[in-house]
Amino acid sequence: MKQQIADWNKRIRWNELNEQVAWVVEQGIAIQQIPAPTFSEKVRAEYVANQFKQFGLQQIKIDEVYNVIGLMQGKQPQQSGIMVSAHTDTVFNADTDLTIRKDKDLIYGPGLGDNSVGVSGMLGLIAILQKLNIKPTYDVWFVANTREEGLGDLGGMKAVFEQLRQHIQYVINLEGMAYGHVYHAGIAVRRLHITAQAEGGHSWLNFGRTSAIHSIMELGAQITHLRPSESPRTTFNIGIIEGGQSINTIAAEAGLWLDLRSEESAALARFEREVRKLVEAAAKPNLTFKIEVVGDRPAGSIPTSHELVQAALAALEQTGVKGTLENGSTDANVPLAAGCPAVTIGITRGGNAHRSDEYIEVSPVASGMRQLLLLTLAASNT
Repeated sequence: MKQQIADWNKRIRWNELNEQVAWVVEQGIAIQQIPAPTFSEKVRAEYVANQFKQFGLQQIKIDEVYNVIGLMQGKQPQQSGIMVSAHTDTVFNADTDLTIRKDKDLIYGPGLGDNSVGVSGMLGLIAILQKLNIKPTYDVWFVANTREEGLGDLGGMKAVFEQLRQHIQYVINLEGMAYGHVYHAGIAVRRLHITAQAEGGHSWLNFGRTSAIHSIMELGAQITHLRPSESPRTTFNIGIIEGGQSINTIAAEAGLWLDLRSEESAALARFEREVRKLVEAAAKPNLTFKIEVVGDRPAGSIPTSHELVQAALAALEQTGVKGTLENGSTDANVPLAAGCPAVTIGITRGGNAHRSDEYIEVSPVASGMRQLLLLTLAASNT
């Protein structure tokens, strides 16, 4: 693949693609302006599907979880092809102010980098392939998938990979602000919703009764004193505390939401067992606990020596950037866990992800698209 990348880089007249690169930024803003909270991506999916139709992709469909699928048929369609994917959902509520603000080379907007420009980068790839009149040797499946964020639990990618896995040899996954990084490993993630139930009552008349809020706080404090493994790296976070009816009511119900992550599934399982032991020990008369698994992202990886990883790095080098290797939790977890080689790369740089002042840098988009095009051409012709 690395030699193919060098050859393609010499053949392509990059200055002829300026219009398509600018279009990627414009499309990123257009996509960002369509609210798409996790589980509510339908309108954005319809927009992407319409773009697929305008590009003339084949077998276009929106599935039951609002994944959008389109096929660019290769010269040898009987062979396994590749998937290029980008998630459409955001962490922001439907009523979030999506106003865009521009400041020199920066564009601010909630969800613009994560992951509207990732989706527009995928669309831009189609536009560039058509501009250059390049037909890949093998099929390229373009997927705008859903449910990557929050409690989506990678549900969109899980569904679409199950549909397409027999047709896929490699996956190139796009995250808008990951330019310069190559993710080759997906960490394991477990998310638990732990709830406490107690008798409750009046804060004065029934003082001394067990409080679900007091109990969940005590449990949370015990969890924070656990020490997860440093190698393999394992982390935890209590992201939400909930419960109670009023300030003068002894709470009958309360809960916490716990995020657990690790580089290895076995280490994650060991830490989860420690948490469960604490929960079991905290139960007593008039106080019960319930644990619900609300997220389970599988782990997987390919070695840094794998040709897809090396190709992603080689494509970056053609843009003048030395890439860094990363692990994390992305949609690529799903194919990696299934044994399908996958990498996650970016379209540009940016910052403040998941905040209202999220932003992208405009100038790196040209290089991000260059890397994406070179990697796609190498992977779809190997």
